[in-house]
Amino acid sequence: MAGEIGVAIIGFGLAGQVFHAPFVSAVPGLKLEAIVQRKGDEAGKAYPSARILRSFEEALSDPAIQLVVVGTPNETHFDLAKQALLAGKHVVVDKPFAATSAEALELKELGLKQRRVLAPFHNRRWDGDFLTVVKILKDESVGRLVTYESHFDRFRPMPRENTWKEGANGCNGLLFDLGPHLVDQVLTLFGAPQGITASVRMDRDSTDIEDAFDITLEYPKMRAHCRSSMLACDAAPRFLLHGTRGSFKKFGLDPQEPALLGGAKLPHIGQGEWLADAEEHWGTLTVAPNPNDPGTLTRTKVRTELGDYRNYYANVRDAINGTAELAVRPEDGYWTIKLLELARQSSLEGRTLQIAF
Repeated sequence: MAGEIGVAIIGFGLAGQVFHAPFVSAVPGLKLEAIVQRKGDEAGKAYPSARILRSFEEALSDPAIQLVVVGTPNETHFDLAKQALLAGKHVVVDKPFAATSAEALELKELGLKQRRVLAPFHNRRWDGDFLTVVKILKDESVGRLVTYESHFDRFRPMPRENTWKEGANGCNGLLFDLGPHLVDQVLTLFGAPQGITASVRMDRDSTDIEDAFDITLEYPKMRAHCRSSMLACDAAPRFLLHGTRGSFKKFGLDPQEPALLGGAKLPHIGQGEWLADAEEHWGTLTVAPNPNDPGTLTRTKVRTELGDYRNYYANVRDAINGTAELAVRPEDGYWTIKLLELARQSSLEGRTLQIAF
C-alpha cells in the first residue's frame, strides 16, 4: 500500500504483544515493518510478515521504518526515545513517558527540534468506561460535578518473581505504572489542578516498589481522586461521580486488554466493531429528578461507550501525515510525570502542594 508508515515495535513483552502490535496491525496506513526482540521467537510466530530484529540499532538505521514504538522496561524509555528522535524517527513511548519530568521535558523539546511526532501512549483515553464518563459529564447527567473518583486496583499480595516491574526503581511500581493513566484522564477531563495531596505507599508485607497510592487533585468546587492498590481483593467502582443532581457508578475494567490476552482477534478499522462492554458491567446513573424531594430517586443503566485503542494509532498516523492534531501530546506526558513527582513529594512531606501550570 503506497504511503504506508513503516512501524518498528521495540520489545515484545506484555506491552508489545497486547497493546501495540495488534493495534498497529489493525490500522490502515500503518505497516508493522519490524519487531525488535533480542531473543526468542514469539514475535516471529505471532507476526510472520514482520521482520524480527535483534538490536535497536537495526531499527534506527532502517529507512523503511518511520515510526518507532518504545515498549521496553520503564527505565529505558527516555534513552530509547531520545535515540529514535535523533535518528529522525517519529516515536510512541509507552507509559511512563519518562522516569522524571526533566527527562520528559527534554524529550518534548527534542521532538520539536527534530520536527517529529512524539506521542505518549496514554491509550486509556480510549477506554469505553472513560468515554462513558466523558459523555456523562458532557450531558451534565449528575448536575454540577463535585467529586470524581477513579480506581484501578489489583490483588497481588506477593511480589512477582523474575520481572523488572518489581525492581526497586523510582519509575517502577504502581505510581508510574497505573498512575499515568489515571492522572492523564483527569487532566483530559478537567485541565490543570490547583493543588495536590497524596499518599504513596508500600502496603504489602514484602515489596520493593510503591504498591498503593491515593492522589487528590483540587479544582474550584471539585475534587478528583485517583486511587490504586495491589491489595484490593474486592473491587471498588472503576469510576464514581457525585454531583448536584445525582451519582454515576461503574464497576469493571475496559474489556480490550483481557480480550486480547484471551486470544481475541482484532479486526481492521472499517471491518467491524471491536468490542462492546458486557451489559452486566454497564454503569448506573442514580438521580433525584426533583431536588426538593431527594428521597425519590431513579436508577438507570448506562450503556458503556465503545472503547477502541485502534483510534489512538489512527490519530498518530494522521498526525504524522499532517491531517490531524496529535491527541496525546508530549506536554501531556510531561505534566503527567510532573504531577506524579508532586504526588510523591506531597506524600513524603505530608502536606498539600500548590500547583502552577
